[in-house]
Amino acid sequence: MIGEVIKFILDLVEAWGYFGIFAMMFLESTFFPFPSEVAMIPAGYLAFQGKMNIWLAILAGTSGSLAGAIFNYFLARSLGRKFLIKYGKYVFVSEKSIIKLENFFQSHGHISTFTGRLVPGIRQLISLPAGLSRMNVTEFSIYTTLGAGIWVAILAALGYFAGANEELWKGYLKEIIITVLVLLVIGIIIYIKNHKRKNAKI
Repeated sequence: MIGEVIKFILDLVEAWGYFGIFAMMFLESTFFPFPSEVAMIPAGYLAFQGKMNIWLAILAGTSGSLAGAIFNYFLARSLGRKFLIKYGKYVFVSEKSIIKLENFFQSHGHISTFTGRLVPGIRQLISLPAGLSRMNVTEFSIYTTLGAGIWVAILAALGYFAGANEELWKGYLKEIIITVLVLLVIGIIIYIKNHKRKNAKI
């Protein structure tokens, strides 16, 4: 069953090509609850098979992430906080989530648009507080591109190197993703602790 699902996803990504990767990563960066792993890990695997170019796949994924983030940024900037709190629940964004995002953004400053792209649960929506605070759009785009690029490259690399062993897709894909997420969370925790330590000294 798992093998059939994976084959279906691989065939879908291959059929849609780079534009499909762009579109899926665009959705992942907006309000739509679409997992980036579904697009980028298969893309990396297809690159291993020679059916895609790994660099073009990473470029398409990063570009899609940036486009989706910019969409959220300007949406928040134009509609405002009250509108998002009132109607956000209809697109999977609760008031609690908005407050959590705002606290994260305020605690870590503009660089949170970079670090936030690496934190599960925050990655997709960190653009909202950036838009609400009217962060410089050029600075926002640079930080977002860097954070999204790292995340996309990691997922694509996972798919590429997993291609050497088909069993990784069938039996250990979930464990691989969880391991990567845990390592990323540990890295973010270390960053947050160092950030707090520096603020305490100031």
